[in-house]
Amino acid sequence: MFERQLIKYIWAAPYTAIGLAFGAVTLLFGASVRLHGGVFEFGGGHVGRLASRLPAPLRFSAISFGHVVLGIDEAKLAAVRTHERVHVRQYERWGPLFIPAYLLSSLAQLVRRRHPYRDNYFEREAYAQASTADPSTTGSNA
Repeated sequence: MFERQLIKYIWAAPYTAIGLAFGAVTLLFGASVRLHGGVFEFGGGHVGRLASRLPAPLRFSAISFGHVVLGIDEAKLAAVRTHERVHVRQYERWGPLFIPAYLLSSLAQLVRRRHPYRDNYFEREAYAQASTADPSTTGSNA
């Protein structure tokens, strides 16, 4: 079992490294970090406040990179934890292919004149699993 989990961490490691780099920057601007269930969660500080004020298409309350979740604050991290854990598992399955696959799914939705975020295959999976686990989960862009 340990070997299997180790392989998942290694497979997602390129994006985890990116997430840790982003997280380190947030720490410089007042964020905090905690390890929760094998996932680093960075939240708060000036970067969190800035992210919450971005224009609507770019705004996010939390985003995952491998085994790292960046959130606007600790309350929002807790609120979207189930949704973001689905993305962590997607990184474990898809590894380095996750972001290209995610972007291709968004592009396919645009071509079909659908919403590139809400209709994205990976977001639909995260919303569906999060709502099954916790009906109050609002997701990462709510």
